[in-house]
Amino acid sequence: MQRTQADAAATGTGVRSRPRAALPALCATQITSWGIIYYAFPVLNSRITADTGWSPAATTAAFSGALLVSAVAGIPIGRILDRRGPRAVMTAGSLLGALALLVIAAAPNLFVFSVGWLLAGVAMAATFYPPAFAALTRWWGPDRIRALTIVTLAGGLASTVFAPLTATLAEHMSWRATYVVLAVILAAVTIPAHALALRAPWSAAPPPPPAADRTPIPRSRPFLLLAAAFTLSGFAMYAVVMGLIPLLTERGATPVQAAWALGLGGAGQTLGRTLYSALSARTSVTARTATLIALGGATTAALALFPGPVPLLVILAVLAGVVRGNLTLLQATAVTDRWGTAQYGRLSGLLGAPAHIAAALAPWAGAALAGPLGGYPHLFLLLAALCVLATILSLVPARMST
Repeated sequence: MQRTQADAAATGTGVRSRPRAALPALCATQITSWGIIYYAFPVLNSRITADTGWSPAATTAAFSGALLVSAVAGIPIGRILDRRGPRAVMTAGSLLGALALLVIAAAPNLFVFSVGWLLAGVAMAATFYPPAFAALTRWWGPDRIRALTIVTLAGGLASTVFAPLTATLAEHMSWRATYVVLAVILAAVTIPAHALALRAPWSAAPPPPPAADRTPIPRSRPFLLLAAAFTLSGFAMYAVVMGLIPLLTERGATPVQAAWALGLGGAGQTLGRTLYSALSARTSVTARTATLIALGGATTAALALFPGPVPLLVILAVLAGVVRGNLTLLQATAVTDRWGTAQYGRLSGLLGAPAHIAAALAPWAGAALAGPLGGYPHLFLLLAALCVLATILSLVPARMST
C-alpha cells in the first residue's frame, strides 16, 4: 500500500488529472494498430507470394525483421516515453505505420518490401502495447491494472475485427490495394486519436525506490534473471501458437477444427485477462510470476502428451490461451510490481527486448526444430521444458532476498 500511495502522489495520478479520452482512445488504436500492421499480414501473405513470385520464407522473414526491429527500437523509445510522454511518440508512430504500409503496397521488389517492414517495426514499437502501457501506468497509478486490463481486452479483438475485414477486402481488390485501404484506415483512426486524446500533462517520474546496493536496476541479478525467464517463456508461448495447427493436424484434426482451436485459444486469452486483477490481489509478485509461467509449461506438456480426442485438445488450447492472456498483463506490470513507476518506459523496453526477439524467432525456430525432433509433440515437450527452466529462474531472485 505504501508504494501504491507513493506512486499516486509522485505521478499526479488522481482521478481528476487522468485524461478522460485516453483510455477509450487507446482501446481503439490498439485494435486498429495490431489488426492492420500485425494481423493483416498472415491473411494476405499467400496472395502476396502468388502475385509476386516471392517465396513465403522470404516474405515471412521480412515480417519477422519488423518484429526484431520493434524489439530493439523499444529501448530508445522507452527512454523518450519516460521524458516526454506518449503523445508525440504514438502520433509519430501512427504516421510512420501508415507510410510503411504504403511502401509495402507499392514495393516493386523484395528489397523495398523488406524496407517497408523494417519501417513498420519502428511503428510497432511506438504504437503497440508498451507505449500504451507506459501511459496508463503513469496516468492511472494505483488503478493501473484495471486500465491495462481494459486495453488488452480491446487489443484482443484486433484479429477478430481486422482478419475478416482484410480477407473481405482482398476478395474484391489486389493485396496492394488492400494495404492502401488499410493504411488509410490506420491513419484516420490512430493519428487523430493519439494527437488529441493524449494531451494530458506528463509529470516527472518519481524517484526510484532506495536499493540495498548501488547496482543499476538493468544490471542487477533479479532484473537479468527475470528477463531470462520472460525470454524463455515468451519463446515457448509464441512457438506454441504457431505450432498449434500443425500439432492438431498431426493428431488427426481437420484443418477447420485446428483453426477453430486456434481461434478459441484467442478467446481464452481474452478470458484470462479478465482474471488477472483478482489473481494480482491474492498473490505475491514472485508466486504469480512462477505460477503463470509453470501453467504455460503444463498446458504445453498436456498438448504434447494427450493424443486426443480432438475436443480435449481444443479445451487444452483454450486453457493455454487463458494462461497467455495472464502472461501479457504479468509482463505489463512486472516493472511497477518490483521497482515502482520510475523509468517505466526504459526498464520495460530493456526487460521486454529479449523476449520480443525470441518471439520474433519462435515461428521459424519451431518449424525448423519440429522435423529433427520427430514431430510437433516432441517440439511441445521441449517447449514445456523451457517453461520449467523459466519457472526456476523466476524463483531465484526471491531466494536471493531471503
